[in-house]
This record gives sequence, structure tokens and C-alpha cells, in this order.
Amino acid sequence: MRKRYDVIVVGGGAAGVSAAVYAKRYGLSVLLISKNIGGLAADAHIICNLITYEEIKGVEFMQKLKTQLEYLNIETVYDEVYHIKRKTGVFEVGTESSKYRSGYLIIATGGEKRKLNVPGENELLGKGVSYCTTCDAALFKNKVVGVAGGSDAATTSALLLSEFAKKIYIIYRRGKLRGEYAWIEKVLSSPKIKVIYNAKVIALRGKEKLEYAELDNGKTLKLDGIFVEIGIVPKTELVKDLGVKVDKNGYIITDNKQKTSVKGVYAAGDVTNSELKQIITAACQGALAAYDVYNEVKKTT
Repeated sequence: MRKRYDVIVVGGGAAGVSAAVYAKRYGLSVLLISKNIGGLAADAHIICNLITYEEIKGVEFMQKLKTQLEYLNIETVYDEVYHIKRKTGVFEVGTESSKYRSGYLIIATGGEKRKLNVPGENELLGKGVSYCTTCDAALFKNKVVGVAGGSDAATTSALLLSEFAKKIYIIYRRGKLRGEYAWIEKVLSSPKIKVIYNAKVIALRGKEKLEYAELDNGKTLKLDGIFVEIGIVPKTELVKDLGVKVDKNGYIITDNKQKTSVKGVYAAGDVTNSELKQIITAACQGALAAYDVYNEVKKTT
């Protein structure tokens, strides 16, 4: 068993890195554990709403997070967390390779892409079905593709695909796209993109690869590929055994200091029930959590 840290941050996205940076600058002993750095933002084709940058690619943003961790000599373990246990006076965080202890926890595990949960989705994964446009867009040069969803993730996905595919269909269950007006305006003015409103994908069909999608309006759509952008599912499995309260959608409930229902446990970023899920708000929540941990540690020293 290694040394006891003041705080362990679980998660390496904007919220987790921000929490670790602030904890370090407040003089706390801090450990950040994450399998990778950047979170879902690392998969973003382009980020345009982050102050100090006109625009920045997701992979570049990820590298800047890594550089800041290294610059501040923040101890970072690149590993998967498998369990978190509460023991007398400490939390134990277990990875595949070791166990770590701390007085406080900041959970910044974010979320993972929500699935359609329709027939054919799992079977055709990697055969036309994708959850990462940045990773796979170039594979569909001169092809016909679909994007399931209608928020910012879907519109930016369609815009990136328009650089490669010959036709893109956005399939959205509502009658109007949601999100930033700038993205919507670009989508609606693109000759390559068509929006199919008030429709949902109910099945994906194909033998060796995706051939078409079945929609709930009775129509079928011939596709070479489909990108699923219908939101995220919060990654809260690790804290369930601690008794941390979540809302009806599974997001961790926090107060204005990012405290959860369990003493000593904080949460920040997309894993929380905050309404606006953006890089800038995630980073803010990470800072707030670290600041309150600092105040709590200060009381006992």
C-alpha cells in the first residue's frame, strides 16, 4: 500500500485535470488516476467555445491537458479504476496494478456515448456503426452516412463528415435541431446534409456491413455508415457502493461546492447533474471541488 494522499482525482477530462491542477497549486498532495486524458472532448473534431482559443482540435486540447499535468509535476497514474472502498478514515482506490489511499475523492469520470439499443447495432459495430466521428469520418469518403441525434454533437459530426462523405442524413426525433445556432446554421446551409425530423432509428440491417437503417416512420434509409450522437450515459458505477446519491437519470447530485451526499466525496463535470455540460463548466466544477477540499484539509492541520 502506497502513501496516503490528501485527495485522489478519478478521471482525466477537463473536470479532473482542473481539480488536480487546483489541488496541486493549493499545496495538497494529489494523485490523478485515469486510463487516458481528455475525456470525450479528445474526440471532438473542433472546439470553438473555449475562451483563449478561436478554435482548437480535440487531440490538441488533450495534449495541452497532458502538458499542464507534466508542467506542474502532478502525479498521474494511467490505469483503470476498478473499485473504490471506504475504510476507517480513508478511501481506497484500486486499479489493476495497485491500491491508493486518500482522505478525499473527486469523481470526474464523465460519461460514455449513449447507444441506440436497437437490433443490429452491436453486430455492426465497426462495420458501419461508429460512436467516434473524429476517428472514423475519413473511412466514409464518397459514401452515404447517417447521424443519429440532433444536438451539438450531432451537428458537428455531420459537418466533419461533409468533408468526406457525399451525403449525410441527420436523423432526429424532434421537429427542430437543438444546440448552438452557429452549428445549426452551417448544417442547414450545407448542400450535402439533409435533416430527417421526427424520426428515430429502430433497427440497423446488413450482412457483412451496414446496408440500411429502419426508421419508426416506416421508411428505410440506405446507408454505408451511421454515427450515433444521442448523448451520454454518466459513468457512476464506481461510486454506487459508496452510497452516493444520483438523480433519476443516473447523474451524481452535488451542491454548489461539488459535494455529494457522502462526506469526503466530490464530483465534477459530465458525471454530475449540472444542466450545462461543457468543457468550461466542467473545469469550473473541478476547481470548486479542489478549493473546498483544500478548506476541509486546512481545518485539520
